[in-house]
Amino acid sequence: MKSCGLVGDKVRLPKIKAPPEWGIEPVPREKKTLNVLDIFVFWTSLAVGLLVLQAGALLTMSEFFGLSLGVAVIISLIGSIIGSLMLSAAGAIGTKEGVPTMVSLRPAFGLFGSYIPTFLNVIQLVGWTTFELIIMGEAALAISGNFLGWFTRYFWIAVFAIWCYLMMICGPLAIIRHWLEKFAIWITYITSIWIFLQVIAMPISWQFSITDFDVSTLLLALDVVIAMPISWMPLVSDYNRFVKDAKHSFIGTALGYIVANTWFYLIGAALSVAYPSESVVYSIAILLLGSIALLALLVDETDNAFADIYSAAVSLQNVFPGVRQWKLGLIITAISLMLAYTVPIAQYENFLLLIGASFIPVFGVLLADYFVLRRGHYDEGDLYPRLGSIRWMAVLSWAIGFMVYCYFAYLRPVIGATIPSFFSAFTSYLVIKKLSSK
Repeated sequence: MKSCGLVGDKVRLPKIKAPPEWGIEPVPREKKTLNVLDIFVFWTSLAVGLLVLQAGALLTMSEFFGLSLGVAVIISLIGSIIGSLMLSAAGAIGTKEGVPTMVSLRPAFGLFGSYIPTFLNVIQLVGWTTFELIIMGEAALAISGNFLGWFTRYFWIAVFAIWCYLMMICGPLAIIRHWLEKFAIWITYITSIWIFLQVIAMPISWQFSITDFDVSTLLLALDVVIAMPISWMPLVSDYNRFVKDAKHSFIGTALGYIVANTWFYLIGAALSVAYPSESVVYSIAILLLGSIALLALLVDETDNAFADIYSAAVSLQNVFPGVRQWKLGLIITAISLMLAYTVPIAQYENFLLLIGASFIPVFGVLLADYFVLRRGHYDEGDLYPRLGSIRWMAVLSWAIGFMVYCYFAYLRPVIGATIPSFFSAFTSYLVIKKLSSK
């Protein structure tokens, strides 16, 4: 006779096990299971979202850049290509070495030196999580109305914070294979096409206006577009380390992000032109079946906040490897939730520029060190040194790139800041290393 689950007078209950957690140790080849389609879907999903639409709206808003729609489309495409190629190159390092992003900085910056970008990364990820919670709360409010009065917005923000934290506990492989590929991404594709078809049917001008050729305005707008894929560079290897090989990693990441980022910047810019007095969230709500479209976008938007929370936890493990991810993620979520109740969304543009200033030169140093000086390979001793150190040549090169970015972005915005910042850090690092070897 088969057991009914009773042992004596006790009921045998099934055990609930937490999903496996992968920290900062290298991912072995047999655990690298993601292919080019998997990573394409993942980065497509991260490249779309309400915050990207909001950033696209900045391009055509008169109080920001005031570009014509035709110029905004071109700027969106160029910026997406530049930023996505840089993102993909950084992700290929994580794929080949099997380590998260902050660990990949150790050979160039030293163990203790990698703590500096680690803490800056955590700060920016708290900021991104905060903005994601804010805009998801606004979208949910636009759908539901004030059914709880003034508290409704805060209620929805808390709901999304809890949901995204639970996603973080599940981990990236489960989210990609079971959430995105089987459900969320298809809803996103269908919804995006529906919104796009309505946008292109609107009576708005798509002309390329010659009056937009203010070089400083164009290049600063380009920086804002590039800042979106650049903002994921400190996270990219946290996920691309699970991809089978570097070729799949580079192609899937680049194509996924270029297509989706350009598309959503375009939609955001067009919505701003069509409804200049509304935020993009309420602009979508005005469309035919707009509330349903917003609800569908919210389904996918949660994976952006999940990625921010997960990577913040993994980044902190670069400093505190013995602390479990679920504990670190809980702290990140709680801080972001409190900030989401108090931070105004109007600070979004400055936040994007700050990200560029902080991390473009970091990866100028990393790519110079890995692809030029190390010939595309790090030893285990480089990634996991026994003794902590700070490699001041990398820190100095990073500081040079940071100052170059701030100079061209804030003090003299005439040629843009992204490219000068990246190449100043890239070249100064190579020059300093060569001089020090003599």
